[in-house]
Amino acid sequence: MRANNPSPVPLPKPIDAQLFDYASMEIARAIACLSWRGARLHEGVHQARKSLRRTRATIALGMPALGPGANLIDRQLRRVNRSLSKLRDSQALITSLDHLLDRKADDHEAVSALRRMRRTAARARAERACAMLSKDPQLQRRRALLTTLLAALTALQWNAISTINVHTALQRSRLRASVAGTKAHSSGDDESWHDWRRSARRLSQQLRALGNAASDPVETDKRGKRLAILLGEAQDHAMLREQCGRKSPFTKTDRHVLRALADNGIARLHARIARMSGLAQ
Repeated sequence: MRANNPSPVPLPKPIDAQLFDYASMEIARAIACLSWRGARLHEGVHQARKSLRRTRATIALGMPALGPGANLIDRQLRRVNRSLSKLRDSQALITSLDHLLDRKADDHEAVSALRRMRRTAARARAERACAMLSKDPQLQRRRALLTTLLAALTALQWNAISTINVHTALQRSRLRASVAGTKAHSSGDDESWHDWRRSARRLSQQLRALGNAASDPVETDKRGKRLAILLGEAQDHAMLREQCGRKSPFTKTDRHVLRALADNGIARLHARIARMSGLAQ
């Protein structure tokens, strides 16, 4: 009998092809997610913004080798992402309130306040969605722009990217995240923590784009992803605290409840993040 030949092992893609394919896939995913309708609109916006950030993180790995066109594409991706941020913030507020409702299910006073705030937030979310869709029905204008940017990716100088370029960019991202973490821990202000979250997320996204091409095994560890997730949760609590000012749509009594919950959550998460990142004293 003839022995079965083993299936050939696929060769790894060159790093330039890997990054191009990944960036293209994420923009295509963003376009698809922005076509979601009805109740899926808000999740579609959330997923699209994640894909746009991943695309920008991938492009950053190839700069400056990709050429001047990369900066133009990056700016346009950032513009689209920012144009969706207010609608996403409306949804993030409701999601954060839902998480608190789950955590405080046995606290009847807190639950009552959180339910009132959620109803108010849901009305504001609906109004914001209607306003956006009235100016850009079915988000067609944004999807058309992303389709153009997807085509423009092919014009960048992907074949000029080298492994040295990529890992230099990765080291730059790692240093930026480390500096931001030290600053956030020492200052304690929300903006510094937000900067840390953005830089940690960018590093995590770049490692995701590289996959096995990341040379250092430590880089592929899930610790960085967990850190980015915790920083995101801390940012959600900071956002809740921002809803407690005088311009808040919530009543004074409910704001007091929300601020206490947000402050407790921030303190808990900051302590956990400090331990994970080795910054705890």
